[in-house]
Amino acid sequence: MKLRVSAVQYHLHTIGSFDEFARQAEHYIKTAEEFSADFVLFPEFFTTQLMSIGTPEGRALTIQELPDFTEQYRKLFSGLARQTGMHIIGGTHVLRKGDRLYNVAHLFYPDGRIAEQAKLHITPTEVTEWNMTPGDGLEVFETDKGKIAMLTCYDIEFPEIVRMAKAKGADVIFCPSCTDDRHGFHRVRYCCHARAVENQVYIVTTGTVGSLPTVDFMRGNFGQAAVITPNDVPFPPRGILVEGEINDDMIVTADLDLELLYQVREKGSVTTWRDRRTDLYTDWN
Repeated sequence: MKLRVSAVQYHLHTIGSFDEFARQAEHYIKTAEEFSADFVLFPEFFTTQLMSIGTPEGRALTIQELPDFTEQYRKLFSGLARQTGMHIIGGTHVLRKGDRLYNVAHLFYPDGRIAEQAKLHITPTEVTEWNMTPGDGLEVFETDKGKIAMLTCYDIEFPEIVRMAKAKGADVIFCPSCTDDRHGFHRVRYCCHARAVENQVYIVTTGTVGSLPTVDFMRGNFGQAAVITPNDVPFPPRGILVEGEINDDMIVTADLDLELLYQVREKGSVTTWRDRRTDLYTDWN
């Protein structure tokens, strides 16, 4: 099984309407379509760009108001997925459920279905500044190109949750991210490499670039897309199939061969998944 993935280094800048947001999103999706991508990944929190639209009085919208765009967001990306025949991982969007806010990754299927995965590990800033609530369950999603999982940014820094995703059958982990400096970016990036080695899976990641000067906590962004592999002979020595130019507005594309994963799990230079010492530490089934 082979699949082609594209990852968007989404350029955040101030906009004046939802239509501007829609045109920018469609541009990236049409670009991925021209490359015949099966999946296209957007970053975490990229819909915070909608907060820059502001009010008639010139005030930026708050995180509490971002969920008001949910119906338009879902209609836009669901329609683009059906139109292009691609699976679109619409980064993350903030949902309101009851009186709580959740940072939720969305998978838009070509047939119109929409799947959700709430972020499971919430950073201190998300808690103290935006009062986010963590999700309470991990799902692995069936597609016609194999099983995938969506683990957002901070989630990838926890080995246990990626072990669980692999144990549930995921061969590709999509990791939408949003980091504001080099420290945060490299934390996520290095952990993506570690999780790929530990679990012998592909990891597709990307982040926001640009700036939203009127939106608190979105003024600085440091991002780069990458498609990451295990470090073994069938793959590039550095475990990088492709990566973008740091902080540029762009999209990267690469082909994933799932058969290579199965080969290295069975007879690679190392067989980290098979060699787990489950007699010494917890395993997940």
